[in-house]
Amino acid sequence: MKKNDEHLVWKTVSRKWLNDFRIFNIYQVQREAANGISGTFYEVDAPNWVTIIPHITDKKLGLCFLMVRQYRHGSNTVTLEFPAGMVEKGEAAEFCAGRELLEETGYKAGYLEFIGEVSPNPAFMNNTVSTYFADGLELIREQELDKHELIDVVPVPVKEVLASMGQGEYNNGIMMISLGFYLRRMNLVNMSLDG
Repeated sequence: MKKNDEHLVWKTVSRKWLNDFRIFNIYQVQREAANGISGTFYEVDAPNWVTIIPHITDKKLGLCFLMVRQYRHGSNTVTLEFPAGMVEKGEAAEFCAGRELLEETGYKAGYLEFIGEVSPNPAFMNNTVSTYFADGLELIREQELDKHELIDVVPVPVKEVLASMGQGEYNNGIMMISLGFYLRRMNLVNMSLDG
């Protein structure tokens, strides 16, 4: 927080747990602003997430992202996404990234690099999503999916993902955020801005 932002900060007066929905909790929060106004707000208390952007070279397709195709209950659609998951309590985000990649795809990363972190929706959620770039992939085992996961693993050409993200089966907003970190990491954003 910047020093000049003090007038924007709301003080928490009380925080009351309302319900546990397995993958998040809901809290009712009473807050008061510096100018005296107060209000009731609702906070989604969710675990932190990770997204992994794995590079792989396919003999036929060339440079690809290793992606996962799965059904999403919120949108009632099948999506094409980067591997991702929830950070377990007490787990480091980097460890989670390696674990989720291995569980969802069967691939282990020879190289894993943190490339960015954001709050997915700070208006009412209190978690973060960290993005990791993975390279030097090696298939070492079968998938080890959770009880309710049904996932196909597919290599998708990087060019196709860049052209399609945000449309059709690429409609996951967190994937778009992670792709932005990837573009910055690969210096593709700066190249576009410079020329």
